[in-house]
Amino acid sequence: PIGDGTVTLLWSVTVSIFAIGGLVGALTVSFLIKALGRKGTLLANNALALIAALLLALGETAGSFEMLIIGRFIIGMDSGVSLSVLPMYLGEISPRQVRGSIGQFHAIFICLGVFIGQVLGLPEIFGQESRWNFLFGFLALPALLQLCVLPFLPESPRFLLMERRDEAGAEKAFQAFLGRSDVSRELEEVHAESRTQNTQRTASVLELFRKRSLRWQLITVIVVMSCYQLCGLNAIWYYTNGILQKAGFGLTLIPYITLSTGGIETLAAIISGLVIEKIGRRPLLIFGFSAMAVFFSLLTVFLHYQDRFSWMPYLSFTSILLLIASFCSGPGGVPFVLTGELFEQSYRPAAFMIAGTVNWLSNFAVGLLFPFIQEALQTFAFLLFVVVCAAGAVYLLVVLPETKNKTFMEISQSFSKINGIPDQTHEREMKDAKTNINNNDSQSIKCHS
Repeated sequence: PIGDGTVTLLWSVTVSIFAIGGLVGALTVSFLIKALGRKGTLLANNALALIAALLLALGETAGSFEMLIIGRFIIGMDSGVSLSVLPMYLGEISPRQVRGSIGQFHAIFICLGVFIGQVLGLPEIFGQESRWNFLFGFLALPALLQLCVLPFLPESPRFLLMERRDEAGAEKAFQAFLGRSDVSRELEEVHAESRTQNTQRTASVLELFRKRSLRWQLITVIVVMSCYQLCGLNAIWYYTNGILQKAGFGLTLIPYITLSTGGIETLAAIISGLVIEKIGRRPLLIFGFSAMAVFFSLLTVFLHYQDRFSWMPYLSFTSILLLIASFCSGPGGVPFVLTGELFEQSYRPAAFMIAGTVNWLSNFAVGLLFPFIQEALQTFAFLLFVVVCAAGAVYLLVVLPETKNKTFMEISQSFSKINGIPDQTHEREMKDAKTNINNNDSQSIKCHS
């Protein structure tokens, strides 16, 4: 038999290996999309999900904890790749007027996945020791669905035109996505962006770090992705069951009550997707982090007095629900939209590689350090997250310009002043592009007349 110390070690490795796999997946993104493209990478990535589902589902039957660890690592790799490539693909195929809303579908389905996992984990379904391997098997279903649907969708037209020099393919892709034959405006927008780029090849991470005109875009993505993981949402799950127990709810009832967290998460993400093009990315992020700072402060107070008043656990749980809603209203999905918007085509893969690396390293750090922080600070541990959320909100208020309904060129130009490099050539190219687009619009109007 395995000793208690060994069991604890194996459990820790199994839990933490997911973040390590995510980091490895994020580091491979730039190489994969260069070779396979956006669509090809997403298709190939499904193989990892299918292998992981097989290993995890059969681990108990085979009596192999190694299969569970390897399966967790592989599904982590799958997540690392998809969290970078999918937002990139969605951002590049979307018209700028709805780019944020379509980008938020990524966050909506993550939240929906959490909620479905909670439902399937109920005792009546798969939430029993004899059935949990079937729950792991469900990992294969989204992969199989994507393998059935994605082959019928075009590759990113921006990728085809700017990196593969396939104008005919890019035109067909735009026509398929937009549902109309005249896509001259979209093609001209991409051509204009291409003319302003200093390089037509995919830039490396080192080149991105050295690029002065992208300095504050890079800093912004690093800050936002760090806050995305370090804002404390993952730590909330450590407290939820304990708070409900202290409120007097039975252990058999708690799984059903926690469904409300997944429901709130999904609802907030949907509302964010509906309003992001009206309100903008910047206000949603600032509001989300600011609200989280407020509710973490309240949660700290409620937890501190939880043993003194019988009704205090209810306020604690309400604070948790509001924290989750605040996170999903902006910080839960907008960072991925923003990463795709702040960089021009040639630097976008490197930017997502850096964003993914920061994301998974921060995720690993929270999982590793929070138990020790919690032990040392007890209920005051959440004050650290207050500082992170408040600092993130202040940074975004000072530095981040609004990006809604802007072309990638216009977004890049909005950072010129803070980067200290006003680019007259860039401005001329933008004016020329806008002139050409307006001329095309005028010709279209005349033709319709």
